[in-house]
Order: sequence, then structure tokens, then C-alpha cells
Amino acid sequence: MEPARKPLFSVVRWTPSWRLPEFGTLVAFLLCSGLAFAFLRISDNMAEGDTRAFDEAILLALRDPNDRARPIGPQWLEIMMADVTALGGVTVLTLLTVLVVSYLLVTRRFANAALVAGSVIGGSILTNLLKNIFARPRPDLVDHLVAVHSMSFPSGHAMGAAATFLTLGALLARTERKKVVRGYIFAVAGLLTLMVGFSRVFLGVHYPTDVLAGWTLGASWALLCWMIARWLKPRDNETQSG
Repeated sequence: MEPARKPLFSVVRWTPSWRLPEFGTLVAFLLCSGLAFAFLRISDNMAEGDTRAFDEAILLALRDPNDRARPIGPQWLEIMMADVTALGGVTVLTLLTVLVVSYLLVTRRFANAALVAGSVIGGSILTNLLKNIFARPRPDLVDHLVAVHSMSFPSGHAMGAAATFLTLGALLARTERKKVVRGYIFAVAGLLTLMVGFSRVFLGVHYPTDVLAGWTLGASWALLCWMIARWLKPRDNETQSG
């Protein structure tokens, strides 16, 4: 019996680039690099004093023109901003991190536990290091509506919220098959990050550029941790894209 002849031409199935496993990592790398570059630009302009007019204009726009000690809007808005800003504080983020890491350890998802702990702890160390390097004083143009004790640049609340919420969002999104659900998770993580940052400016304890720097650096750090996790291939609870 003669062996089957091989076809003269073979059809190679073309796979769109966005379906390749490397595509997500490439996009994350580009975003991480872009956010890091944005942070460097913000910090450079801040150090040169080029952001002073912008910072002061935003701070004053959020205060009563007749009394800089009072923010715009009703009393409940100030109370709400004070509650929101606590979501990015050390106490809340530490408690949230401990609970999540403990759960991941109990369920034997050790790689994901290391990802969360490394992202949050590393982000906190980086924030404190940069605060000491830039040593920017807190705003003195308006009254502070909550107590503060550290340097101003970058915003620790903004960076901590970005690093923590975005890392947890990425971790949770990996367990979902539906794109709409993953989109919702990232939208919630992003909204919480934005709200925390805005509350710091509203309460007069940060310049807007402090918060912008915290957002860009925190998001870049979260993406960097995610890429490292992908490289180490922790598949504790990852599902295939649907």
C-alpha cells in the first residue's frame, strides 16, 4: 500500500497578534514604561517649579473664595471626602492586604499571596524613599482638613491605592472568563484609586501633581509586579480568556 502523499501546499492557520500570550505582556510593558515616563516628567517639572501655578489654581478652585479654610460644596461632601481618603490610608490598606494574603495562603495560592504582598510592601517602601528624596513640603496655601505628618511628593495615598487596588483587580480579573466582568473589576479598582487621589487634593493635604505622580507611579508599579508574576508563571487560579 502506497504511503499517503503530502500536499504540495500546506495551509498555516494565522493567529491574530492580540490572541498570542505575549501580546498582553507587551501591552503591559508599554503601559508600564509610559506611566514611569509620565512620573519622571511630573517630578522634573515639579522640581523646576513649573507646576506651581497649576497646583495653586486647582487648590484654590476647591475652596470658598471668601474663606480658604472651607472647601466648596455642602458639609456632607467634606465628610464624605474624609471617609474616602481613609481607603488609601496605611491602616485600611494594611488590613486589606493582610486579609487577602491570609486568604491566599490558606487556600494554598502562594504565588498570588507573594504577588499581593510584594506589590503593596514594595510600593510603600518606594513611596517613603521618594518622599525623602524630593522632600516637598505640604501645601500651605489652604488649611489641611485632615492631619498629615510626612512629605508631600508623591502622594502615598494615591500611590498606595493604585498599587493595592489595581493589583487586587488584576488578581481577581484573572479568575473571570467574561470580558465584561473583567472590565467591571478594573473599572471599580480604577474608580477607587481616582476617588482616593481626588480626596487628598480636596482636603488640601496634597498638590494635584503629588496625586498625579502617585497615580502614575502606583499604576506602573502594579503593572511591573503583574509582569513579574506572569514571568514566574503563577497559575494558582488563572482561567483562559473567554
